[in-house]
Amino acid sequence: MGGFSFVEILATVAILALMATAAVPYLELVVTRQKESELRRDLRQIREAIDEYKKATDEGHITKLVNESGYPKRLDDLVEGVADAKDPAKRKIYFLRRIPRDPMFPNGDVPAAQTWRLRSYDSPPDQPREGADVFDVYSMSEQKGLDGVPYNQW
Repeated sequence: MGGFSFVEILATVAILALMATAAVPYLELVVTRQKESELRRDLRQIREAIDEYKKATDEGHITKLVNESGYPKRLDDLVEGVADAKDPAKRKIYFLRRIPRDPMFPNGDVPAAQTWRLRSYDSPPDQPREGADVFDVYSMSEQKGLDGVPYNQW
């Protein structure tokens, strides 16, 4: 009589269940690390584009009024571009190809620019708020990262 006994089948199922139970937390950790890596990359990319916009303003490529900070008025300005004030043809200067989506934002239907919180130049770092320009961006997520720091403080 060939085959497996009921006890052998039960033991095999128990071992497989145990292995699956151990694999789920590992897979969740891998996904979290990947999202955190994306968040770091996206924040760096947007912040570098904001800094380049400010530099272009300081160098006279972007016209600004006396009471303006020189930072973009909207996040979308980085993608839509701004006419180069020093170029006789007024060609646009672009700072981003696209606005990356906050990987921690839960709703995929929301436009990427709306997945970030914005901080204006005239708001303090400990109480960031939106205003007349975009000085910085940060995640809306209040979840803590693997390092224990909330994503909205990265």
